[in-house]
Amino acid sequence: MHHLFGLVLAQKDLSRAGDLFSLEDAEIEGSLSEALEQIRIISSAADYQTNDNDQAVVEICVTRITTAIRETSSIERHGKALVELWESCLEHNLKPSGKDEDAPHAKIASDIMSCILQNYNRPPVMALAVPVAVKFLQRGNKELCRNMSSYLSLAAIAEAELLAEHTETIVKSVLQVTELHCT
Repeated sequence: MHHLFGLVLAQKDLSRAGDLFSLEDAEIEGSLSEALEQIRIISSAADYQTNDNDQAVVEICVTRITTAIRETSSIERHGKALVELWESCLEHNLKPSGKDEDAPHAKIASDIMSCILQNYNRPPVMALAVPVAVKFLQRGNKELCRNMSSYLSLAAIAEAELLAEHTETIVKSVLQVTELHCT
């Protein structure tokens, strides 16, 4: 792993996290999957939801990683690690804790969702992402569900067969959301 990424993640050093943006994308691209695994470990800690420092470090690192993946067009290389971190968010509370305040894992999920699903025209990435995306539809976070639905619509246009086996779950989710808005 790149030395600075390793330092920031091992020490959860918020004061150095911003320095990650001074690095060239190509300089860190080779260590992004390893960094994503470290983020998964940090965000799975028992105290993560109440630890503002760790949340801030993770947020900065996720932003830096997703930017580097976009800029280096390396989604296929790091897609598996991204999807694993994304899926790990499902193990935690995703519902907003207060007015206009997303749960920490919902923030991670949202950033990763955007990075992954903007690649809806890349079948290898979608093959990894769609089964996880469908799980998010059933988790009760309206904003995540709304955004996920938009991305899945694009994926359906590009790769309909990837969504075919999930049709029942998607329809149930749409009906569930419709019931919430109509009652």
